[in-house]
Amino acid sequence: MRTAHGKQPADEIKLHWLLLGQLLTWLGSSFIWPFTSVYLHDHLGVSLALVGVVLLFNCVANMIGSFISGWCYDHMDPYVLLIVGAALDAAVLFGMALNHSWPLYWLWMTLTGFLGGWNGALINSIATSIKSKPGRYVFNMIYFAQNVGVVCGTLAVGYLYDYSVTLLFVIAGLLFVGVCVNAIINYRPMIQFHKERLANKGESKKKSFEPMPKYNLIMSIGFFVTIAVIWLMYMNWESNLSVYMVSLGIPFHLYSLLWTINAGIIVIVQAILSRFTIFKSLFRQILFGTLMFAISFVTLIFAKDFAHFALSMVILTLGEATAMPSIPTYVNDLSPDSSKGKYQGLTLSASSIGRALGPLFGGLIIEDFGYIQFFAVAAIGIFLLLVMLIPMHAKLQKKLKLFPELSN
Repeated sequence: MRTAHGKQPADEIKLHWLLLGQLLTWLGSSFIWPFTSVYLHDHLGVSLALVGVVLLFNCVANMIGSFISGWCYDHMDPYVLLIVGAALDAAVLFGMALNHSWPLYWLWMTLTGFLGGWNGALINSIATSIKSKPGRYVFNMIYFAQNVGVVCGTLAVGYLYDYSVTLLFVIAGLLFVGVCVNAIINYRPMIQFHKERLANKGESKKKSFEPMPKYNLIMSIGFFVTIAVIWLMYMNWESNLSVYMVSLGIPFHLYSLLWTINAGIIVIVQAILSRFTIFKSLFRQILFGTLMFAISFVTLIFAKDFAHFALSMVILTLGEATAMPSIPTYVNDLSPDSSKGKYQGLTLSASSIGRALGPLFGGLIIEDFGYIQFFAVAAIGIFLLLVMLIPMHAKLQKKLKLFPELSN
């Protein structure tokens, strides 16, 4: 049974348990991805080109996992799906602890990518079932928990990596055991939620399988393109920019410090957004975040020392903290109840496409033209997203049907 904001229905999990699952998931993930490139290249002797292929497989698998998981959420019991996904992720990580040699590491990374997408899409989809709190608040808190996990995870890896890689895999596996146990104990209301969905299908098949309205779909596609392009450019901060900074004589540890700054600012901004209404609408928040992404790449054109790179990162992070949680929130409002999981999965899949192709896209432009030219291409590309979104939303706004009926 659905209730007004502020009341906790029996078929709804408590938000803090969902946030704990998100926190543990990203803690576990953050024990793996920061050191993968260095470990493969420096310890296993894998070429940088092949490392890029491994990361591509990881991202593509993540995209596939997100899509399949989103579909499964709409048709199967989310309680079972998340428990199975978390348990399998823990098993893979324990397998990595036992044997992290090449080329088995490639297989492990592909599997963790798939399961990361699987679990991520499920948590986002389960978040859509929470009706006792506004959707914007729920997704802001989900993103907040994610970045607390990233902050703690990446800081811990910096100290534990030199001590033992095996220990990192074991800790990550234990964290996903925690995700599994948390789900088993605290996600049981999803069983009732799924039973009610099945009952609704029996009572009204037409209502249960309500398709996304035409104009909602067009607007959602605009958001999918936006998040894919942003990640296409953003991924070069995680890959090619480190080489550029080192070439300018900036120590690698200062590049790593940028990510601590990134995660810290996200935590602060999300804490503010979860308590105060800064933007009058979700769409304005998305526009602001997209604009910040574009400006950050403009400032990179002139960055030659750490202070300027730090400034660019601050601007980039303001964009990330505002746009990234707002897009899945708006897509949720545009999605009928019968297909919310599907479109959350597609949102994550769009992100994964950008993540997968970003380093290759940036690398090709940098190799042929140079870093400054890439920064210009990235800035122009993201500015063009604004040129697309603003008139699209202005034309479609009055034709959009929102689920639930909230003001945007």
